[in-house]
Amino acid sequence: QLQLVESGGGLVQAGGSLRLSCAASGRTFSSLRMGWFRQAPGREREFVAQINWDSDYRTYYADSVKGRFTISGDNAKDMVYLQMGVLKPEDTAVYYCAATGNLDMNYRYWGQGTQVTVSS
Repeated sequence: QLQLVESGGGLVQAGGSLRLSCAASGRTFSSLRMGWFRQAPGREREFVAQINWDSDYRTYYADSVKGRFTISGDNAKDMVYLQMGVLKPEDTAVYYCAATGNLDMNYRYWGQGTQVTVSS
């Protein structure tokens, strides 16, 4: 069973930066994609960014983070990163790492989440 563990969350002032990491373990297949999602209090979980994992490593971003966040990965280490810059209070949320299986693009594996709080 694939397990994902996030780290790197914390408290940061608006305009600051944070780097989230996601370590995958127990993998017996190669995911098609790895991604980051977030959930703010009282809101539904939303897409943040994703990266093709078994092909061209193309990246995709939500409009709200485009130009401020960068997703990257190290396939050999099975690590995914989210570099977050120019953080805003509205970026405050629990951030989740997610992985698809090897058959379709549905995210089937989720980490426990890491809290990011941006103060104004």
